Amino acid sequence: MPANDDPELLGSSGAEGRRGSIDDQRTLGSSGAEGRRGSIDLASLRDQIEAVDRRIIALLAERLAIVEGVVEAKLAAASPFRDREREESLLVRLRALAVEQGVDPHQVERLYRVVMDMSVARQEQLVRDRSEAPLRITYQGVEGSYSHLAAQRRYGGRAGGALLSGHETFRGAAHAVATGAADLALLPIENTTAGSINETYDLLADGTLHITGEVVSAIEHCLLALPGVPLAELRVVLSHPQALAQCQDLFAQHPHLTQRVDTDTAGAARRVAQTGDRALAAIASSAAATTYGLAIVLRGIQSARGNATRFVEISPRPTPVPEGVPAKTSLLLSLADRPGALGDVLVRIAARGLSLTKLESRPIPDAPFTYRFYMDVLGHAASAAAQAAFDDIRLLTTDLRVLGTYPAAT
Repeated sequence: MPANDDPELLGSSGAEGRRGSIDDQRTLGSSGAEGRRGSIDLASLRDQIEAVDRRIIALLAERLAIVEGVVEAKLAAASPFRDREREESLLVRLRALAVEQGVDPHQVERLYRVVMDMSVARQEQLVRDRSEAPLRITYQGVEGSYSHLAAQRRYGGRAGGALLSGHETFRGAAHAVATGAADLALLPIENTTAGSINETYDLLADGTLHITGEVVSAIEHCLLALPGVPLAELRVVLSHPQALAQCQDLFAQHPHLTQRVDTDTAGAARRVAQTGDRALAAIASSAAATTYGLAIVLRGIQSARGNATRFVEISPRPTPVPEGVPAKTSLLLSLADRPGALGDVLVRIAARGLSLTKLESRPIPDAPFTYRFYMDVLGHAASAAAQAAFDDIRLLTTDLRVLGTYPAAT
């Protein structure tokens, strides 16, 4: 007989099975009682956690309500929409608070990055819901840069407000306008000391953007360093190449200072503050000193006393010039391959009574050693004199485009 058919074995295993089932029931009964006691405590703890969660959500709602006031203040002052520098400073403080409370600072940083993204999303929603939407203005640089300050002066106090955002490069700012991420860009195009900013001219060559305005800003450069550092201790000076070019007298008078190119004036100031290097300085605005907690070692260090920069407003489409407002027109042209073509163009423009205020040549990338010219003339492109002049010079050019007619800066 097979072993599993043995009655004794079956009886024995059955008795053991019955005893095992009784023991199992006792064990289950005991753990069930403990489970019931544990469930009472766990439910209470969960209730407490839910109460804390409700308070956290209420505090988040309170934080987002404060954001609404921040939006209004930023629009009124034409301040940057997102302040990355302030966000990073806030995260440093929050990490320190987390350590004090025995909480993982890395997880707290992750949490608050989400919270800050929520705040920015609320600001964007509030802006979209406004009956009079603000202008979205972009520029090259960070807060405290000359472009940022020029944008604040031009658009601050505008009805409906303005949202400012900085880009690392001129191309990035122009691309934001071309793709619809921004309404306008304010870019420097020439300086009274260092001359033309060629990158801005080159960005206008593809024909997708138009000049719709200009503004001229006086530029006062300052030498900035960490608080308490004297001039004699400084060795390296960071700044945008244009700013360095505008302050050559400083380096002639203080040969112990070495120039080093940075992407932006205010960005250079921020770098000095972040590195904590006492030998490092920056050429930037006094506003950048305030923004990044630096000291002004020397003020007004530009070589020319009348140092000023002309900025142009760039838009995806032209805008009308109000009646009676003095206008300026910017042109781009490529000349026909014939002797004296440029001279003939200038003669014919003058013959129509147009005043030429700017002439700039730039190489054409796809045609080595050939050049296109940028011209600024006083007057409206639609005026009879301008139209006659354009007809006169068209046969002398292979390409003639109006980059924009806009109110002339006074």
